[in-house]
Amino acid sequence: MQNQNFAGDQELLCINTEKVYDWIVNEATFDINIIDEDLPAGLDCGDFDEDDVVCEVAPAAVDPIEILEREDRTFVIDGEEITLQVVTIRKNFVVTVFFETATGVEEVDLDLARSEQVILCAPDETDIEVTYTDLDCFVVAFECTPADTAVGATFDAVVSVRLCQSIQSTFPVTLELVADFCQPRDLLPFPPCPAPTIPPQCPAIFPANNDVGNGGTAGNGA
Repeated sequence: MQNQNFAGDQELLCINTEKVYDWIVNEATFDINIIDEDLPAGLDCGDFDEDDVVCEVAPAAVDPIEILEREDRTFVIDGEEITLQVVTIRKNFVVTVFFETATGVEEVDLDLARSEQVILCAPDETDIEVTYTDLDCFVVAFECTPADTAVGATFDAVVSVRLCQSIQSTFPVTLELVADFCQPRDLLPFPPCPAPTIPPQCPAIFPANNDVGNGGTAGNGA
């Protein structure tokens, strides 16, 4: 490689990083139907108030995102044909339903999945990365079926999930660039000890220039 002269302390560097091929941020809201799910062991419908049932949602610990398919499609953008990919993504969640009872809070964990399609510049070998910026759920409808001699108590519910997500297609690359090395900033000095202070005076009322008895006019003189 031929030596090159750079200004100051600059050097020619090679850095491993990721190239972003495409990036979208979108919002999605969907309902999940829960049917004939068992209540926690020992819990019956009369042990809690149905109006107090709440939920939380989180990405699954294993395989939270699965790329099921990417299909090439031709689009015309600004008069030019371009090949993009329709990417099918399955997102796996754990929805936790909470039941508040007189003795504490019981919960049920449910493994649920939702699939969607997005249009990206995501050619083969690029990675699809999904990051949730907001993830929330609430119980839309709830109905409890009491236990009988044959089966335990069950419930049906409709849970609405709302998510905001950042979706990127990326690929690892090695870049060559000319750059300065970063230097640490200067230390911030600790502030000096504060000077002693005294409470503020109230000069409007004390001490006042009292002229009564010193040639002034008394308010109730005869």
